[in-house]
Amino acid sequence: MLPSENVQVSVIVACRNERKNINNLLDSICRQSLGGAKIEVLIADGMSEDGTRQILELYRRIVLPLRVIDNPHKFVSAGLNAAIRAGQGEIIIRMDAHSEYAPDYIRRCLEVLNETHADNVGGPALTRADGYWGRAIAFAYHSRFACGGAKFHDAEYEGYVDTVPYGCWRKTTLERIGMFDENLSRNQDDELNLRIISSGGKIWQSPKIVSWYRPRSRLTALFRQYFQYGFWKVSVIRKHGKPASWRHLIPGMCLLLGVGMLLGALGATLSGAAWWQSAFITAIAGSAGLYFAASTSAAFLVARRNGWYFLPVLPIVFATYHLSYGLGFLLGLKFRPTTVDRPSRMRQVLTAITRKSNPT
Repeated sequence: MLPSENVQVSVIVACRNERKNINNLLDSICRQSLGGAKIEVLIADGMSEDGTRQILELYRRIVLPLRVIDNPHKFVSAGLNAAIRAGQGEIIIRMDAHSEYAPDYIRRCLEVLNETHADNVGGPALTRADGYWGRAIAFAYHSRFACGGAKFHDAEYEGYVDTVPYGCWRKTTLERIGMFDENLSRNQDDELNLRIISSGGKIWQSPKIVSWYRPRSRLTALFRQYFQYGFWKVSVIRKHGKPASWRHLIPGMCLLLGVGMLLGALGATLSGAAWWQSAFITAIAGSAGLYFAASTSAAFLVARRNGWYFLPVLPIVFATYHLSYGLGFLLGLKFRPTTVDRPSRMRQVLTAITRKSNPT
């Protein structure tokens, strides 16, 4: 299916309180060279309170074939599903308010979908960032040490993958396998792609499909984001009985091992077991030394490519990626998200924490 065949495309976006980012997204859509494709843009707004809605209305009136849909649930999976249901297109292309897109993004998605006959296609997650910390976070994002070597972090990789950013599907594919899981506040993309692969489908990544993601620019925001990813990843694994990739388990396992050794050392100290105390302390020191060596080596590799100016903070950024995800994962094992039959106070608190943010 080629763009010249007048294919109808529904571009879907879920956003909330994105006043700082929404203009870049909408300008990217306005610049698209569509060939013969026809598009409609459906933005599910999570009841924004920062002026996002007013910006959307301005673009709707002046520039874009844009429809704004209320998303009272305020998280991304519900918003995306509402946009998909309202869309008239035979092709669904998801975009994100934290990203900008090359002028041929939509056309390339359609070409690759047609050429590969895959069930979902997308491009690698390239990055653009501002400020010292934002750039350091972006450079670390492309490091195998920070993010486990996921293919979508590799700008040059082309081929079959387990997930891609955003996504482009035939609407019939989503109708067949089901849409985004509205029980998931995060990781809904990974879960949908896992369903595609489990049903025998294919996901293809192509460097022809170009977009630029803007990572978080502060460590606190990065910590919160990856804590959420770790917490909700457990729900995906529970649902399917397996992880999409073993890399998803490593931060939580390492953090659990570290906590176990600390507790062992504390117990040995309190009980007066000197040999065990020494053994645990040695193991802790050895593990910390190995992590420090690996982190420093990875930081040197990243700094050599992107500037030695970032070397001092890269180990801190790596640790933020790992600790936040691992902590979220372990708490996800202990406390499931709140449901009607599991209304405990701790679950309510954790669910609120991991949902209280922009849905993108």
